[in-house]
Amino acid sequence: MKNGLLIAIALVTPALGGAAPAPMRIFIASDSTAQDYKADRYPQSGWGTMLRCAVTPNVSIENRAIGGRSTNSFIREGRLDKIAADLRKGDTLLIQFGHNDASVDKPERFTTIEQYRANLRRFLDVASHAGAKVVILTPVARRDFKDGVEQPSFPTYADAARQVAHETRTPLIDLGKTSQAWVQAAGADAAKGYYLHYTGAAGAPGYPTGVADDTHFSEIGARRVADLVATGLHRLKLPIARYVTPGTPALTRATPAGGPSCG
Repeated sequence: MKNGLLIAIALVTPALGGAAPAPMRIFIASDSTAQDYKADRYPQSGWGTMLRCAVTPNVSIENRAIGGRSTNSFIREGRLDKIAADLRKGDTLLIQFGHNDASVDKPERFTTIEQYRANLRRFLDVASHAGAKVVILTPVARRDFKDGVEQPSFPTYADAARQVAHETRTPLIDLGKTSQAWVQAAGADAAKGYYLHYTGAAGAPGYPTGVADDTHFSEIGARRVADLVATGLHRLKLPIARYVTPGTPALTRATPAGGPSCG
């Protein structure tokens, strides 16, 4: 009975010397690969949604990711300004772009490498002004196999992100490389399950006639990518790291939950 009581006390006693952990926030500036989706788009899911399953209760996720945006359009539409207005000391800002910056056929999105570097620095300036921490992420991998080998996604933008992180001494999560390795390990066929590959007969609410999409994630794919991001965050020497736990059952589950549940 005594041992049981001690265990119960340990479970309910707040961390950090008896004081409850202070509230913390993670802001996400990104595109459709990370954004939150309504139920009518299921099974399309974003890694930013699922990252909530890797953080402790004192951490909230401010997911500002929005589909179809590049660094250029995100800034032009005033979305970075809105983050600047809300960001404060103690917050952490995650920045992941590249997919839409590379859209040469869509001038409203396209960003040259020089502009991309400059835009990333604008994001960093916003975080610095607010006293917030900031992390650059290289663009997450598409499913793109050639002769059985998963190809790097948006390599020139990924290199530019790495360069800016190095020059500014900004923490980097090389999500491009880790997700490329993850897709490669799965193999071309199995990796389809991480992206939007469904027939009309599958009854997917968002895709009643089916879909074959190697860019956007299924629920399970988004959970796995969120786990990659959580792993990267946990390894960084940032205050937020101690409140991020990779490998949680919600992120490594083998079957879909039917939505963004962390249970």
